[in-house]
Amino acid sequence: MVDDGAVNPQRILVVGAGHVGLYAALRLSSKLRRGEAEVIVVDPQPHMTYQPFLPEVSAGNISPRHSVVPLRRELPRCHVLAGHVTRIEHARRVAYVQPIIGPAREVAYDQIIVAPGSVSRTLPIPGLREQAIGFKTIGEAIYLRNKVLERLDVAATTTDKATRAAALTFVFIGGGYAGIEALAELEDMARDALRYYPELDADEMHWVLVEATQRILPEVDPDMGAYTVKELLRRRLDIRLGTRLESCVGGLVRLSDGDSFQADTIVWTAGVKPHPMVRDTDLPLDEKGRIRCLATLQVVDADGQVVPGAWSAGDTAAVPDLTKEPGALCGPSAQHAVRQAARLAGNLVGVLRGRAPVEYRHKYAGSVASLGLHKGVAQVYGIKLKGFPAWFMHRTYHLSRIPSVNRKVRVVIDWTLALFFRREVVALGELHDPRESFTEVTPPVPG
Repeated sequence: MVDDGAVNPQRILVVGAGHVGLYAALRLSSKLRRGEAEVIVVDPQPHMTYQPFLPEVSAGNISPRHSVVPLRRELPRCHVLAGHVTRIEHARRVAYVQPIIGPAREVAYDQIIVAPGSVSRTLPIPGLREQAIGFKTIGEAIYLRNKVLERLDVAATTTDKATRAAALTFVFIGGGYAGIEALAELEDMARDALRYYPELDADEMHWVLVEATQRILPEVDPDMGAYTVKELLRRRLDIRLGTRLESCVGGLVRLSDGDSFQADTIVWTAGVKPHPMVRDTDLPLDEKGRIRCLATLQVVDADGQVVPGAWSAGDTAAVPDLTKEPGALCGPSAQHAVRQAARLAGNLVGVLRGRAPVEYRHKYAGSVASLGLHKGVAQVYGIKLKGFPAWFMHRTYHLSRIPSVNRKVRVVIDWTLALFFRREVVALGELHDPRESFTEVTPPVPG
């Protein structure tokens, strides 16, 4: 933003450009008057990933580029810094930013929005670090798609039964929305791909869901979760409820029910936790490492006093849920993050102009999930849908939520083309190590 005569325009620093950061910056850009404030957005990625579309990206229903929102294009009135915020000293109103290349720099601010998002909540399970992959980033989604298709090639080519069985075994840990959608969409894609593999049969594939509790999709009523299990079982998926992953060293999956088998593909989708960066701040945290907040999205200390100039929302914030019993907090969902971002931006602008902030109050609208092409489950405002209607609602809802007309149009084009052409089921594994073929033919130079 350009100073248009204001003596001391406020500097607003937005840490993270996920659902909270991007939507808050967009709202600030539209509400702030010219010269009233400068908005700086810091994120290591040049884009925001619309995570609800990751399962469809993995399945090839949406181009990866169309599920991300370029920051510099969508935030022309903001200053975008590509780097990591490594520490925040709010007492001094300073954040330390590590650029992609070069020395760290200090960035001073007047107001700060701390929203770095979340990371996968992992456990100290032997072999997990070496063998598994998460499902939170666009890179993980692309890698997983290539991995599944590559394993079909391995299975179709090998003459070794053990190698073939391991290649066709896919294990997903965690029965929340991320795990269920990733499992269902990728199995649907692999089943489609088998038409090009006469050497393989669908019954040879072993898709396993491991969930520690006795139900999946805890966000919906038990009957809807039971319906989802029934549908997955009808597709001959292996659903293990009340079961934990105990080890996966060398790809040998050992489960708490006593079963063990070799698997080349292991996906961890068992929840999230606040980004560890928030521990490197002087902001007050709760026992789970989340930033303490009021319902106004203002950071508050242990005595209930507002910390001036500090705001937070989304997965890293402990925000009271005023629609539930006292003490309840808003869950780590994209639905809450987007709506909190809008309220936070409105409150921040209001405070700058001398108005009292308004509390965030939003009743959870419900949940929608895709179970593959033309299959889904939904529970919205008490209305329960299954099959095609739920799948259609899932697509309609997320199309309405992804930022920018540009991305909406591109996603619709992807979906429309899929009505007339079969989806692409080719692996591009070289994307993950593009220099290998070059280095193999380039001789080393001594010294």
